[in-house]
Amino acid sequence: MGNIRLIITLIFTSLLIGCNTEKTKVEDPEFTKTEQKGDTLIKHLKPFKKDLPTIGLLMYNGVLQSEVIAASDVFAKPSEDGKQLFNVITIAETKNPITTEEGIRIIPDYTFKNTPKLEALFVPSAYDVYAQVHNDKIVNFIKEKNKETKYTVSNCAGAQLIGKSGIANGHKIVTWIGGGEQLQKDYPELKVQNDSLVTYVKDGKFLSSNGNLASYISALNLVEIMTSPEHRKFVESYLYLDRLQNWKK
Repeated sequence: MGNIRLIITLIFTSLLIGCNTEKTKVEDPEFTKTEQKGDTLIKHLKPFKKDLPTIGLLMYNGVLQSEVIAASDVFAKPSEDGKQLFNVITIAETKNPITTEEGIRIIPDYTFKNTPKLEALFVPSAYDVYAQVHNDKIVNFIKEKNKETKYTVSNCAGAQLIGKSGIANGHKIVTWIGGGEQLQKDYPELKVQNDSLVTYVKDGKFLSSNGNLASYISALNLVEIMTSPEHRKFVESYLYLDRLQNWKK
């Protein structure tokens, strides 16, 4: 009987030591510190710098993600010597995650209420952009931010939101291939370009493209305007665009 009690005591002692050992491993501050040092998000996250121009990427549910990613891809690239050149931020009506048309979820950096001053605003599209055209909060945000931006860019049917806001009346604009006729009918004061022939157009502070991957064209043209032809070439090489242009060969 005494032997049985001794065995039971040893088993419980082992279990307690094992539990305490595991607890020590989890709560060990040095272990946590080591994990944080290797966190790729912390390592690569670009800080918001007040002295840099800020590029705003408008988002809403159903947005075509390529039209958000294109501008982010281009403007988030550093200079050839590794310096950050822009703040690139995402903006939505609320802080709730945005679900793109393709199903990717993105948490906005800012809302309409706390967006910092923008140097450029990118207005993307959706397959059902009319839901946003009837959203006064989005339209009013575009109107207000256009007062401070040096450049306002629309891609694809984002031109509908520009048209609704009235900010580009009298200026040239292009939309998605096949959408120009309706855009001109909806907003007669716009100078809608032939989308079957025109991929990208700039008129004053307003830039526009057919959207989708053509969004890279408007982003690259603008980054060249805001920096230099040399930096544009560097960004293009960073993105391997030469490989994309020759992908059929």
